[in-house]
Amino acid sequence: MSSLHSFSILCLFLGSLSLLPEPAAFGKGKQPSIVVFLSDDHSQRDSGVYGAKDVKTPEMERIAKEGLVFTHAFVASPSCAPSRSAMLTSLMPARNGAEANHTFKRQEVPSMIDGLRDLGYEVAAFGKVAHGKGAKRYGFDYIDDKYDLDTVRSYVSNRASEKPLCLFIGTHDPHVPWPTQSTYQPDSVSLPPKLLDTPQTRISRGQYYTDVTNADRELGEIYSFANRQFSENLLFLYSSDHGAQWPFGKWNLYDEGIRVPLICVWKGRIAPGRTNAMVQWIDLLPTLMEAGGGKTPMGIDGRSFLGVLLGKEEKHREAIFTTHHNDGDKNIYPSRSVRTGKLKYIRNLHPEWAHTTHIDQGGGSGDGWRYFQEWITAARTNEQAKNLVDLYYRRPAEELYDLESDPEETKNLAANPNYAPDLEKMRKTLDQWLTTQQESPVTATPKPLSQPDTWMFKPRTPNP
Repeated sequence: MSSLHSFSILCLFLGSLSLLPEPAAFGKGKQPSIVVFLSDDHSQRDSGVYGAKDVKTPEMERIAKEGLVFTHAFVASPSCAPSRSAMLTSLMPARNGAEANHTFKRQEVPSMIDGLRDLGYEVAAFGKVAHGKGAKRYGFDYIDDKYDLDTVRSYVSNRASEKPLCLFIGTHDPHVPWPTQSTYQPDSVSLPPKLLDTPQTRISRGQYYTDVTNADRELGEIYSFANRQFSENLLFLYSSDHGAQWPFGKWNLYDEGIRVPLICVWKGRIAPGRTNAMVQWIDLLPTLMEAGGGKTPMGIDGRSFLGVLLGKEEKHREAIFTTHHNDGDKNIYPSRSVRTGKLKYIRNLHPEWAHTTHIDQGGGSGDGWRYFQEWITAARTNEQAKNLVDLYYRRPAEELYDLESDPEETKNLAANPNYAPDLEKMRKTLDQWLTTQQESPVTATPKPLSQPDTWMFKPRTPNP
């Protein structure tokens, strides 16, 4: 993005802040206290709230009974830094500067946290809210990189300010590394259709579920504390930054990577229930600002869905756009997508490159290679395993899925003549959106499909 364009965004944002009302009452009550709890790498499907029968998430289910559950909530990008920066700026990754993982917004790009502070809020971040040390760029009044309940309780109890409070709290669970000791039996877990059923895959799935249950416990602790502390007027949100570190999840634009849990509770204001309104992480901060008495700034990509929360609107977005750029030297596979309620179109910018991630390449504090080497071994003699491994490494230039008949995105319809009109429409929709993004080129070194011996997974011996 040019410096002139960045300056224009800044001017629009600052100019719109001057139009904000004084921190006034919302309705008849005071501004709500706001608590946002974020988990890390939690796919939507993996909780009882969204239909899972084999993973224990009692706290999420308790909270869901008191709030509004979004069935169609999406992030901007399926890796940590781009997703979180998009949330905190309400700008898509190319527009805020954090396109690749482990990068941050540009200094001149405004933060939506500033908007909350201008409404009179004191805003604090605990744990993984932004990515790495990037939280300092977003204007929080207080930052603690570590998170536990005692730290949050101490901060709330000892602060002298009488300002309304907004807390962002991020746990590292269920991000890898997962606990070595699982509370789930391997034969009790179910596997999504795109996972190969092997012994180590089931063991790893149980370890991931153990971490999901850990995150659920932490969520329940914070929710109970927040209700005791701010019982009169509390707006509470729970979500996750993207899907879990499994094949076809994190680093992918399939729903397994971009569709996340979202539950919002505001007793007396939000009626409990479920909604299929499509919302995105770039919409979270504008929603909080409007709930706090402000208005959505101009020049951003996000839009408030407060009307959905309050039952005044049933729909929000007609289309969801997502991007993946790269993540270090292992997850290099730039792709773009547009999703409607019925269709998903994915454009893989370099189908001649191999799709690889930390799972098969190692690294990222993950043990995915432990089960992936079982996949590689099975692929030598088993046709299903061979097809799945090939699907993991090789992606076509275009993918089109009918989500109504194929919610798992297993049947690519891009070459189906019956869907040719849909394909062309989705292409044009994505093209038009991309003209607004001014994306930067991917500079990482790819892994060419033509030279598999240079990057293909090689079995290794586990550490004792």
